[in-house]
Amino acid sequence: MATPLDSLGIVHETDVLILGAGASGCGAALSASRHGLRVLLADKGKLESCGSLGGGNDHFMAVLNTDAPGDTTETIVDFYCTPTSGYSPSQVRQWVEAMPRMIEVLKSLGIEFLHNADGSFYRTTGFGQPGSWWTHINNGKYIKRRLAGLIRSQGVDVLEYVQCTKILVQDGKAVGAAGFHVLDGTFHIIRAKTVISALGRLNGRVSVNSSLNPFNSAFSPFITGSQIALPYEAGAQIITLDTEQEATLLPKGWGCPGMNGITSSGAKGINALGQRYMGKYHPMMEIGPRYLLIQGTHRELTEGNGPPFVLDLTHIDKDILHHLQYDSMPGDKETWNDYCAQAGIDFSAKPMEVELSELYINGILYLKDNFETRTVKGLFGGSVFNDFSGSICSGYIAGDHAARAAGSTYTELPEPDADELGREKRRVFKPLGVSDGIRQDKFEAAVRQVMDYYMGYVRNEKGMSTALEKFALIESVEDTIMAKNLHELLRAHEAMHLLRTCRLTTLATRERRETGRSVYRRTDYPDMDPSLNKLLVLEKDADGPKAFWAGAPQA
Repeated sequence: MATPLDSLGIVHETDVLILGAGASGCGAALSASRHGLRVLLADKGKLESCGSLGGGNDHFMAVLNTDAPGDTTETIVDFYCTPTSGYSPSQVRQWVEAMPRMIEVLKSLGIEFLHNADGSFYRTTGFGQPGSWWTHINNGKYIKRRLAGLIRSQGVDVLEYVQCTKILVQDGKAVGAAGFHVLDGTFHIIRAKTVISALGRLNGRVSVNSSLNPFNSAFSPFITGSQIALPYEAGAQIITLDTEQEATLLPKGWGCPGMNGITSSGAKGINALGQRYMGKYHPMMEIGPRYLLIQGTHRELTEGNGPPFVLDLTHIDKDILHHLQYDSMPGDKETWNDYCAQAGIDFSAKPMEVELSELYINGILYLKDNFETRTVKGLFGGSVFNDFSGSICSGYIAGDHAARAAGSTYTELPEPDADELGREKRRVFKPLGVSDGIRQDKFEAAVRQVMDYYMGYVRNEKGMSTALEKFALIESVEDTIMAKNLHELLRAHEAMHLLRTCRLTTLATRERRETGRSVYRRTDYPDMDPSLNKLLVLEKDADGPKAFWAGAPQA
């Protein structure tokens, strides 16, 4: 029998809805599908290639509880469970439990890990971690398409090319989502018992590197804040926007990941004076916390000690160099060796020039130990921990919890509000009917211009307050965004999500009146404040975003 929903668009019903089919969404699908329930995996891209993992990966972080130094569950719990991380010991322990399971899944798909002569994993140290936790992968460019095949074989319903524009909530509980098909323009309504937000972590297109091309970036440029904006609008609390802003070093003028493999193998950062400079900023030098590598390089830049900056690998074992240049880096970005040929890069022959990358926003949902949000029932966070390991493992954990909840606690399938969905459909397609307004690319560029100017590597209170005023001005013309076709409509909604996420991030950063916990420096508060060693939470109330501190400060 037809319902009011059928007149609005294509209606799907499922038990567990997973929004986002990157690494975390794949992990969630693998786990949830084990429970014998209906699972629907939705993404605006294609399962085989979407998300950062679609470009490949060369590492997998794994604590394996061997006799190696620092290779214990308690060590990683102590490292990650800080007052500002938002992680609980239970959450991190679940991550450790999932690590070997995911390694076995990858091995079953023919993904090759590097091993030592004794058969143990070849692992290196990075990011200031107290152990050698980083396994190395040889053929990482094949991971995503092989995971996709496994997921399809397990009976997961896959809804491709649908951009989510709204998480549906009734009486404080998530009941589904809505969005549009980016190729045929149909409107889609998904009813679900539980919903997993697995839309990614690193929010790109926030700023630009020296290429001035927002799509020439270290990580996927197609994650633009939906992972923050959609749950926030649904009522979920957001954390770490103030502390988890990230950047990396890039090969000059070319966006790609891979610096962890290079630095953890022994690369030396050298400034224009020929000095290895990172010893000034952390005793672990280049393999210290990544934000200090960025802060240190920026300090050297502002003091006139560069550019150029180079990473020197010429002293490293030739077999390791061959792996890095011809296996590891292409596993992260397929066109790496084309770039090397054009730029004359040879790790064994001469240092490689690098530069500071664009900035990224890296907030997460504030979750209970079972990965359910604290303020919206039935909404689970699947993109919780960093990098490939953190993504696929947190998705796997969330998938298990969400499936269990759909089979026991949230067994009803509520009917979404048709009037609300009608309004959403009109809002979604409105840019297609605007003929005299602002182009979607100009709208997005305005957001990025504000971020580049006021929210760069150096900030202050007045500048961030001005940025918030600018964002309010940009938001005031949102109703005039034009889209000539469905591709531009996709970009228009990405830009709207980017605006909301950048606004929340600026608000959170203004509240954290100190320097030293992220990549940026505040000139008005140049030192770390021990009293701010606590979590800042953002949530939506009747007057807009509200920020508050959670928990007492800890030493």
